[in-house]
Amino acid sequence: MRYRSLGRTGIKVSPYALGAMMFGAIGNPDHDESIRIIHRALDAGINLIDTADMYSRGESEEIVGKALRDRRSDVVLATKARMSMSDDPNHQGASRRWLVRALEDSLRRLGTDYVDLYQIHRPDPDTDIEETLSALTDLQRAGKIRAFGTSSLPASEIVRAHWVAERRGLARLRSEQPVYSILNRGIEREVLPVAQEFGMGTLVWSPLAGGLLTGRYRKGQEAATHRSRYGFQHLKDDRRLDAVEQLIPLAEEAGMPLTHLAMAFVLAHPGVTSALTGPRTMAHLDDLLAGVEVALDDDLLDHIDKIVPPGTDIGALDMAYQPPAIERTDLRRRPLGDRAAA
Repeated sequence: MRYRSLGRTGIKVSPYALGAMMFGAIGNPDHDESIRIIHRALDAGINLIDTADMYSRGESEEIVGKALRDRRSDVVLATKARMSMSDDPNHQGASRRWLVRALEDSLRRLGTDYVDLYQIHRPDPDTDIEETLSALTDLQRAGKIRAFGTSSLPASEIVRAHWVAERRGLARLRSEQPVYSILNRGIEREVLPVAQEFGMGTLVWSPLAGGLLTGRYRKGQEAATHRSRYGFQHLKDDRRLDAVEQLIPLAEEAGMPLTHLAMAFVLAHPGVTSALTGPRTMAHLDDLLAGVEVALDDDLLDHIDKIVPPGTDIGALDMAYQPPAIERTDLRRRPLGDRAAA
């Protein structure tokens, strides 16, 4: 693989990254098979593994730790914290109190004394960004993390984080992990340009649009749609399915599987460092690895632009982050008595 720079960190990473969300109870509960999948990815040249504390409540990290027992120094290891890990309301978030504890727990499960990239899994509106950056800076200076970043952070919040870091003499965000696929191109408007401006690497997740760009879910095939083990509504969105029906013949004409078209598309953007793959089985991984050398020409990219215009989102993934201003109706609507014009 042709390795790329993770922003301006000096760290070189593979364009395909191995996402470990499917290792453990929510995906593949067979630890031995999961370890074989990880080793297969490493042998193929993938050197970036991304996991998180919340994946199967730490089981994914444990599996990754077992797999890397004799190969730790060869891997750029990334994990994340922020999501709830218990019923305790303080076992979540981006506060100093929780991040210090969460990192120690992750290091123990991973069987290592440092991670190369520590990420805030989702924005935390309840915690001041200075609090988070200060904690991450101290963890970096202590040698427990080499670099840190975010996931699903809006462009405006990325700018604010860099402003706070400069004003307060804190370490800066070095990466962002946004959702990006042919069906979800919204980050092309601001997130990717802002990340490029600040020298941040981008590790995009769900390049297969939550399964839709595998070609397994087709319009009019209700039975196939309902076979999703997670019951995702984005697999039933007619707007997304309509786009898939146009993309399938485009991939066939180009002589490649839809999965290869989808992966090559996201990696064609100059602002994208790596695309996260999340295989559950060895067959899934082998299918993706077969497309490592695929590159899309300008005509093919132009055709994709006609189906899904640049900067456009067709629907949304069920698991995608929604900021409070969108998610909460009370932040979008004035009280009834205040709605009338004066």
